[in-house]
Amino acid sequence: MALFTPSQSPAVVVKEIDATGGVPNVQTSTGAYVGNFRWGPAETPILVSGEAGLVETFGTPKEENAMHLDFTSCVQFLQYSNSLRVVRMIDSSAKNAVAARSSAQDSSGTAMLPTDATAQVVKNDGHYLGQEAGLITDNVAFISKYPGSIGNSLVVEMCFANKSGYDNWAYKNSFDGKPGTSVYASNNDATGDEVHLVVVDSDGAISGTKGQVLEVFPFMSLAKDGRNPEGTSTFLPTVINNTSEYIKMPQFYDQFADSAGGMYAGTLTTIGTAKTYYDSSTDSAAGLTIVDSGVFKTHFVGGADNGNILSKASLQTGFETMADKEIVEIDYMIAPSYSSQDSQASAVNALVTIAEQTRKDCVVLASPARKDVVGRSDAATITTEIVETANKMTNSSYLIMDGNFIKAYDKFNDKYHEIPGAAATAGLLAATDRNFAPWFSPAGNRRGRYFNVAGINYNPDKSQRDQLYRASVNPIANIVGQGILLYGDKTMLGRSSAFDRINVRRLFLVLERAIAEAAKNVLFEFNDEFTRTEFVNVIEPVLRDVKGRRGITDFRVIADETVNTPEVIDRNEFIANIFIKPARSINFVTLNFVAVRTGVDFNEVVGTVGV
Repeated sequence: MALFTPSQSPAVVVKEIDATGGVPNVQTSTGAYVGNFRWGPAETPILVSGEAGLVETFGTPKEENAMHLDFTSCVQFLQYSNSLRVVRMIDSSAKNAVAARSSAQDSSGTAMLPTDATAQVVKNDGHYLGQEAGLITDNVAFISKYPGSIGNSLVVEMCFANKSGYDNWAYKNSFDGKPGTSVYASNNDATGDEVHLVVVDSDGAISGTKGQVLEVFPFMSLAKDGRNPEGTSTFLPTVINNTSEYIKMPQFYDQFADSAGGMYAGTLTTIGTAKTYYDSSTDSAAGLTIVDSGVFKTHFVGGADNGNILSKASLQTGFETMADKEIVEIDYMIAPSYSSQDSQASAVNALVTIAEQTRKDCVVLASPARKDVVGRSDAATITTEIVETANKMTNSSYLIMDGNFIKAYDKFNDKYHEIPGAAATAGLLAATDRNFAPWFSPAGNRRGRYFNVAGINYNPDKSQRDQLYRASVNPIANIVGQGILLYGDKTMLGRSSAFDRINVRRLFLVLERAIAEAAKNVLFEFNDEFTRTEFVNVIEPVLRDVKGRRGITDFRVIADETVNTPEVIDRNEFIANIFIKPARSINFVTLNFVAVRTGVDFNEVVGTVGV
């Protein structure tokens, strides 16, 4: 009897064998940016697809703070690509706005943090989970979802059951009716558990409109185990914490207000027999303004923005949240901007380490130090300063440096800002990927024209462009009749190699990412002729396609027994050698115009002209 026969009697057995493995299509236009923003989750990568998404997640820029430079840089990249991962970093100045459980006012009557509540920092949803218990003990009733001064514009109003205040409530039209007793409470012999809550942008700092209703939470329950007929929790803090885009609500005390009365009679832990969840005997509630009977209002205070400039360590930490390529896929790391050459070089070199040694699948885009270009007028001095900064950078094919600052319009503050060209240059690479292919050069008249750039800080002439290019800096120049162009396609490798060109580096990164994904299908298979042949048959069509699309001139894949020797097989390894001849971009054009005598046959002189 044969081993492992599918049946012990005659039978027809149907099996499926999946032989459809291939090389996946990989994303090649995602940027990565770390910066200073007014709002949004901190220390976590967020994918935004356009300017509207950037505003919705991170707020509009504040002109008097350097955050407008980061915002405008992101907008520049998003003109070319709809895929940007943004990490908001905060420093010790940033604080969340809070609404305290007890009240305090300054001499003018403005709400302020009471003495038994301190300014808080909650960076993101994950961070909140670790902070919640501390927020309760620190007298916090509500806290803005993210740090930032615009959280001070938040106001929460709540309307409780069985009170007359609903009829005169300014926000009654946002709800379908009065709060009362939920079906769940009624079924459990309880009354008055429902509450309406509304989140309002009192100053218009978030929405742009004073008094704008941001969120409405109708018919929530004050009972911790309250549920709707579908079985979903209706407990007010649970719903707020899981769904609100603006606030968090630490878990209730049994008495939300002071010991004099409070809004809740009995415990909130479980629905018990004949529980009344709103204390009808009093409206006393410290920290909450009584709008009307059963309607309370609380202001948020204490929110604060970052300082003006984020530290290099903070920015590096932000990029390190995207260091794992198995979790976050990116193609361009857009370097920050610092004034001094040493600071700029140090920050850029840290990113190169992540790109070249940790991820190995993306490139870093960088610009000169701010003081090299901004505020200077002498082009020769600017060129010398840029070269000095470039010489402090790591020599790497994973680094691409342009040589200018651009002037971009900030519509939110109605101003033009001088920002590093790096974000827009990364955008050119992304647009080249999308419209052509990663192995095309992103420079020149066809693919290197910058969009919506009002001007550049300096316009290098031919000799200055030569000086920059020798230092592997790609000039950004205003070419008469053509516009503002990226006029170079070098990496910062610093030596003669195929990888000293952007298109070759990008070609290899894309092929390496795609083929590495395909190679995962080889894991745990047998290292025999069948597996090796299958791998080659999957890879070669992709390389032929790239060759047909002008990315490579020739290739060869070797995965046979000459590289997979018995020793390799015994080590449980598989080896494939993939040889590629990359296509080269034209950087220099020579046009020989040859005058010949009348009557000369051109065929006689064609071979006589020197190369």
